[in-house]
Amino acid sequence: MLAALREETLAANLALPDYGLTRLTWGNVSGIDRSAGLVAIKASGVAYEGMTSNDIVIVDLEGSIVWGDRRPSTDTPSHLALYRAFEEVGGVAHAHSTWATAWAQAGREIPLLGTTHADLCADPIPITRALSAEEVADDYEGATGTALAESIGARNALEVPCVLVRGHAPFCWGETPAKAVENMVTLEEVAKVAHLTTMLEPNPPLLDPPVREKHYLRKHGPHAYYGQP
Repeated sequence: MLAALREETLAANLALPDYGLTRLTWGNVSGIDRSAGLVAIKASGVAYEGMTSNDIVIVDLEGSIVWGDRRPSTDTPSHLALYRAFEEVGGVAHAHSTWATAWAQAGREIPLLGTTHADLCADPIPITRALSAEEVADDYEGATGTALAESIGARNALEVPCVLVRGHAPFCWGETPAKAVENMVTLEEVAKVAHLTTMLEPNPPLLDPPVREKHYLRKHGPHAYYGQP
């Protein structure tokens, strides 16, 4: 079932350790077939070594297993909350990457200090609110997804392609599973450089708005001119 989507999602999952974004069995990537209303996601606790498309589970948007004999990732409800909230999202990635996770554990958004960040997003990388004890007890992963969606708000999710989950780690998304991973690679570099910058200068200036807008718009939007047509 959905063999092409499972292969695409498999490739995106295998890219996480290739890019040094995860260790052991941590992390997961999903992709969605909007016409079918079905999501492909990594099975829970499966090692990346030797992973095949049979380790990618198909679920519906309520989380019921439609195909596969493994349990889907424990983070599946968080992924599904994003897919339900934002039609433009086609892939979601999550990993405990070192530098972005450090900002999440510090409870701090990542300020927009330079052009690498502006190439990814024209705003600071937000951090979710704290979850209540009731949310954690009743539906932790689902509540995490709700908090992620709240951090994006009324904006287009592709304009805010990453959010840090407070005390946890980042989630990233994009038009495809591969794009979600690409955004996570970029976020990790942004988080690293921002941390080093604040070590050199505890109160660094934010990037000038004209430069911020130029860098974002030259890679995104109808008049983008970065790369090849």
